[in-house]
Amino acid sequence: MLAMASPRSTASTPCTRLHSSVHISNLDKPSSCHISLKSHFTPKFQVAENRIVAKAPCRSSKIMHIRCEEIYAPGAEEMYIPEEFRQIYEEIEKLGPAILDKTWYPKGVDSDNTKKTWYIVDATDKVLGRLASTIAIHIRGKNLPTFTPSVDMGAYVIVTNAEKIAVSGKKRTQKLYRRHSGRPGGLKEETFDQLQKRIPERIIEHAVRGMLPKGRLGRRLFTHLKVYKGPDHPHVAQKPVPLPIMDKRIMIKK
Repeated sequence: MLAMASPRSTASTPCTRLHSSVHISNLDKPSSCHISLKSHFTPKFQVAENRIVAKAPCRSSKIMHIRCEEIYAPGAEEMYIPEEFRQIYEEIEKLGPAILDKTWYPKGVDSDNTKKTWYIVDATDKVLGRLASTIAIHIRGKNLPTFTPSVDMGAYVIVTNAEKIAVSGKKRTQKLYRRHSGRPGGLKEETFDQLQKRIPERIIEHAVRGMLPKGRLGRRLFTHLKVYKGPDHPHVAQKPVPLPIMDKRIMIKK
């Protein structure tokens, strides 16, 4: 029924030997290949025992040719499962389809910057840390039911009157901001009060940046924060809406 084929026969089905396994390139119909090697086949192939068809050393080309007989059995198009493993698959099929395995992940349309919401908030007499945490939540998108940690799902936030931000306790004179020029002895230090008089926008930016992720996602989210000194801003065309604030202690006690 089966014939011996030489290693260079062209009339047989080509098979490639990779790491002691034989892979048959013709996958149109299932075949019954009788070989002496203990090989692992794809589930569509049935291997018979004690039938030697080809036994040739693999040379530099590593190509071996064997003859295979076609099998036209009912249900041959389905995946072949060995007898010893059929019980495992039958128990899984009794459970039915896995409905909860379809994990949703946002597409490009869900994080489109042209469709994001713009918020505006007045920083007058608001506590720095509490305002910064509220801003970071909306820039991050944690207030949305579709929040995804690795995707930019948040909104844009505009902060006005940055020079009127408040802090509690003695932070106005004790809170320090340090920066370094990169050269020896280039460390510079100033208090909250000094920085507020010089660049008030940098105080809110520094607080919000520390509450965003570290990395390229955090650097991208930081561009969604717009801080301005005074009540005016150039984002009227975006039609910003008031920032929803749930913190009842965000206003400074006077």
